[in-house]
Amino acid sequence: MPTQPNPHNRTTVTAALPYTNGPIHIGHLAGVYVPADIYCRYLRLRGEEVLFVCGSDEHGVAIPMKAKKEGVSPRELIDKYHRIIADSFAEFGISFDNYSRTSAEIHHETASDFFKKLYDQGDFIEEEGEQLYDAEAKQFLADRFVTGTCPKCGYEEAYGDQCEQCGSSLNATDLINPRSVLSGATPVLKKTRHWFLPLDRYEGFLSNWILKGHKKDWKPNVYGQCKSWIDDGLKPRAVTRDLDWGIPVPVPGAEGKVLYVWFDAPIGYISSTREWAARENQDWEKWWKAPDTRLLHFIGKDNIVFHCIIFPSMLKAHGEYILPDNVPANEFLNLEGQKLSTSRNWAVWLHEYLQEFPDMQDVLRYVLTANAPETKDNDFTWKDFQARNNNELVAIFGNFINRVVVLTHKYFEGNVPKPGEAEPTDTEALKALRGFPDRISDCLDRFRFREGLQELMNLARLGNKYLADEEPWKVIKEDPERVQGILFTALQLAAGLAVVSEPFLPFTAAKLRKILNFSQLPEATSWNGLGETNTILPGGHRIGQSELLFRKIEDAEIEAQLKKLENTKKENEMPETSVNPQKETIVYEDFTKMDLRVGTILEAEKMPKTKKLMVMKVDTGIDTRTIVSGIAEYFQPEELIGKKVTVLANLAPRPLRGVESQGMILLAENPDGRLVFVGPEDGEAANGAPIT
Repeated sequence: MPTQPNPHNRTTVTAALPYTNGPIHIGHLAGVYVPADIYCRYLRLRGEEVLFVCGSDEHGVAIPMKAKKEGVSPRELIDKYHRIIADSFAEFGISFDNYSRTSAEIHHETASDFFKKLYDQGDFIEEEGEQLYDAEAKQFLADRFVTGTCPKCGYEEAYGDQCEQCGSSLNATDLINPRSVLSGATPVLKKTRHWFLPLDRYEGFLSNWILKGHKKDWKPNVYGQCKSWIDDGLKPRAVTRDLDWGIPVPVPGAEGKVLYVWFDAPIGYISSTREWAARENQDWEKWWKAPDTRLLHFIGKDNIVFHCIIFPSMLKAHGEYILPDNVPANEFLNLEGQKLSTSRNWAVWLHEYLQEFPDMQDVLRYVLTANAPETKDNDFTWKDFQARNNNELVAIFGNFINRVVVLTHKYFEGNVPKPGEAEPTDTEALKALRGFPDRISDCLDRFRFREGLQELMNLARLGNKYLADEEPWKVIKEDPERVQGILFTALQLAAGLAVVSEPFLPFTAAKLRKILNFSQLPEATSWNGLGETNTILPGGHRIGQSELLFRKIEDAEIEAQLKKLENTKKENEMPETSVNPQKETIVYEDFTKMDLRVGTILEAEKMPKTKKLMVMKVDTGIDTRTIVSGIAEYFQPEELIGKKVTVLANLAPRPLRGVESQGMILLAENPDGRLVFVGPEDGEAANGAPIT
């Protein structure tokens, strides 16, 4: 039998902790943060008690790997991306009650206490096994710290957990010719000990709770993945790792070990709640332990197993916490027909969008909700982004509001007219308005955000159609009194939009409330109250001037974004350049033997009967000399004249095809194999200036 909905007095909403090895992109927004924010804003409008928590996930092996790549410490890396992510969320209007981070002291304390309780209760099993070890770095290697040849496709840069060329899941010990990312050394197998959560002990509980209890109310994609895992049989899962970045395992004999990131990360929801409660002088425990609290996790489909199998097993083992009532996971969002990829920079980054489309947060919220991957993977395209903005937000929503406000100022000096006797069309429009909160609620209660947004736009369409049918600009000539009733009704529809648009388009709703002067109303109509009244804006209420809710997006703006993606695609298609190893060490005296000078190319011509050689006259400041260089395939003679270059002046002359070359010009090779000059900026240094 399906579980009956529990009566609840409050709702704890969590959104998946974003990983701080990069910024937020539209895939994260569409899958997790926009639907979670819509839902929380909706609950608040209904007058319900809700707590919305999140935070940065800052542990795990990917952090030190990315830090090493960027040439910074792990702390510098997480501080950088935590700041970018938190600022982006705030500017985008994600209404977290608390946004924390797992490097915070309160999180370390919370996660450690959680582990110790399970440890003291005997809920873990200890196992000793062999793991790859870097003897040079004196460190056990996480799967991602090992690369080698994939045994399935032969790709030579496969990771210890996955081959990114063929997609196969791997174990580090499967790799051919494995090597350590840390030192390049060949790792060896070495014994180590870890603690495991025996998920098999919880199979019966999970089967009863999910497969029987939530068969009817969880999304099919979530239920199906859980069923597959349970049917396949659950196995113990390690909750510790040999790593020096993370939360130290808080038990004796665990030196050099940290809590596995997927053990500590979901506990971040609890520590974020504790942080909020301490700041607001609230009781955090009622949000996680009270039976009249409902817990919801908003996540992407790649996190289903952690939030539906592993974390509930942890909560069950602990014994004091409530279990999630629902886990409305979404599928993935693609970009221009291709899978989003942070490593390949195939993404629309939130912080860049906010810079390139200022004050257009709601446009992105609208498009991502309209294309939300709720039941299957969906696609974001810039052309669709433009079309939905111009044809829907501007032409329908914005157009209706603008016409109503402009006409009210034109005919009634900005005052809401007092209606006379209502016509049937007025009555029908107001009756329809009263039905929208319930219809939108029905969608949102079932986590159908796309449908809810469609209902919102249906209200805007109703307003446009009502005005088009009633034609107050024509009626004013014959029946000014009738126009009072038309605009009164139209203004109520506009006010309804101001209320029900808030979860989806919060910035637009705030603008609309300001235009309609909601602050001067004795009591602004609530979501619940909207379905019970025909009058939101009373007769005589004065409204403000019209202002643009949405602007048209021009073709040039979209072309710029498509060009940006095309450049990314070209960069991704370039072959990876292998960096030559450093040559043997020299001493300073060796360097001082080279006489490097600034020079200017005065003349240039291709050497006859050769493909590569260019003959140049170069002013070195000392003299004008001939230098022959193999650059004719990369440059035209005319583009070289006047070019500032770096010249190795004291290189012994060398005959090349009958021409004596009296020096060398320094060049480097870029990723696509073309040569570029290594030299001073034009005009910054005089000919003959020594380079030191």
